[in-house]
Amino acid sequence: MKLILLQDVRGQGKKGEIIEASDGYARNFLLPRKLAAQATADVLNAKKIADEATARRLQLEKEAAQETARQLKDKKVHIKAKAGAGGRLFGSVTAKDIAEELKKQHQVEVQKNKIVLEDTIKNFGSYQVKVKLYPEVTGSLTVVVEEQN
Repeated sequence: MKLILLQDVRGQGKKGEIIEASDGYARNFLLPRKLAAQATADVLNAKKIADEATARRLQLEKEAAQETARQLKDKKVHIKAKAGAGGRLFGSVTAKDIAEELKKQHQVEVQKNKIVLEDTIKNFGSYQVKVKLYPEVTGSLTVVVEEQN
């Protein structure tokens, strides 16, 4: 019997896969537990449409991430911070601070968890910061930390 899995089934496959199972196993185990549905033409067509919609949505998200990466290129974010002894900061500059200033200064919204800081920023100066926007899309921007008057 040809079935489409509605959930992951150990030893059979993952959700959304089309499998061939014996009639007894399908009728007595998979179908009563709502682990699978019979692979009729309607079900296969609905799966195909859902797969196409998912692929299109992922493509749009990737294009949006690439556009954001282009916007971030050659941008400088200026952050003013209070100075401590020896040119060091009180505290440090966090990804949240960078995201807020990026939105204020350049109207580009990036989630703070997408900003990758190699080390903590505890001194004044200029830093290159990577922004991981999508699994294969990474942008970078320059963060300039200045002393607050």
